[in-house]
Amino acid sequence: MDHLNELVDRFDIQGTVRQVKPLGNGLINDTYKVETEGDSPDYVLQRINNAIFKDVDLLQSNLVAVTEHIRAKLVAAGEDDIERKVLRFVPLKGEDKTYYFDGTSYWRISVFIPRAFVYDTVDPKYSEFAGEAFGKFEDYLSDIPRKLGESIPDFHNMELRARQLDEAVAEDKAGRLREPEARAILEDLMQYKEQMCLAERLYREGKLPKRICHCDTKVNNMMFDENGKVLCVIDLDTVMPSFVFSDFGDFLRTAANAVAEDDPAIEKVAFRKDIFEAFARGYLRGARFLTPIEKEHLPYGTLLFPYMQAVRFFTDWLNGDTYYKIKYPEHNLVRTRNQVALFHSVLAHMDYMQAFIASL
Repeated sequence: MDHLNELVDRFDIQGTVRQVKPLGNGLINDTYKVETEGDSPDYVLQRINNAIFKDVDLLQSNLVAVTEHIRAKLVAAGEDDIERKVLRFVPLKGEDKTYYFDGTSYWRISVFIPRAFVYDTVDPKYSEFAGEAFGKFEDYLSDIPRKLGESIPDFHNMELRARQLDEAVAEDKAGRLREPEARAILEDLMQYKEQMCLAERLYREGKLPKRICHCDTKVNNMMFDENGKVLCVIDLDTVMPSFVFSDFGDFLRTAANAVAEDDPAIEKVAFRKDIFEAFARGYLRGARFLTPIEKEHLPYGTLLFPYMQAVRFFTDWLNGDTYYKIKYPEHNLVRTRNQVALFHSVLAHMDYMQAFIASL
C-alpha cells in the first residue's frame, strides 16, 4: 500500500490519510477508498483503464467539464447537499490536472460521497428512477458550452458496426459461415441493416442532433441517499457526444429483456412492457430538451440496441471470439441468438411503443 499512499499524496486532498483499502468490484477500473482522520472528507482513488480509454487527457477534461457544469446548475437552482449530488475530481498539488501518470498507470481521485447507496434492482420502480435520473443528466448538459470529445470513438456508431460485420463476413476467419444457422442469422441481420443505420443518416442530413449522453445507462450507475432518493449519476467515463438513443435504448436492451443477454433459453426472451413504460415515463419527465424528432424516434432507439449488440456478438463469433470474453465455445453465438430474439420481440411492439411515447 506504500505506492498507493504515495499516489494519494500527489493530489490536493484535505486531512491526513488513515488508510487506503479496496472499494467495490468494478469491471473497468481498480478502485480504492481513501479514509482520512477526523472530519476531513474521504476520497476515491482509481486506476484509469487506459487500454479502453486511450486518451486520458480527453477523458478527464470531459469529466471535469461535465461535473463543473452540473454543479453550476445545482447552485443556480438553489439545491442543497450539492456535494452529494455531483462528483468532484481533485487536482494534483499546485496544478489544474486531475490525473497522475506514475510511469505505468494513470490515476485520479474524487471526493467520496458519504451515506450513499447503489442498487442492482431492475423493476418498474427503479427503472422509472433511472429514466428520470438519466433524462435529467442529459438535460443538465444540453447547454454545456465546452466541446466534449468521444472517450471511446464511434462507441455506438451503427454504420461502423455494420461495416465490421461486412468485413467479418468477407474474411470468415474462423470458417463459421459454412454452418446453416450462421447463414440464417446473417440473412436475418442484413435485411434490417439500412433501417438500423437511420440515426447516422438523420444526423448527416442535419435533422438529428448529438447530445452529451452517459452511454452506460444502468440502474447501478446511480447513487441513492438514505431515504431512497436519487443523489446523482456516477461512472462518467463514457459520457460523450452521442444520440439520445444511446441512453434510452441501451438501458432497455438489458433491463427490459425478460432474461439475461446470454440466456440460452431463447423461448424465454421477451420485451418487458412494464419496464419500458416506467423508464420512458421517467426519462421524458427528466429530458425536457428533446426535439420532436428525438422523441418520435425513441422506439427506434429501443429497437436499435438489441440489433447493434446482436451484430457485435455475431461479428465476434465470426472472427473467432477475439473481443468478448467467453465461458464456452458457443457463448457468442448464444448471445447472438438471444439478442436477435429480443430484437424481434421489440420489433413486434413498435406500434405500441410509438403510441405510448406519443401519449406522454
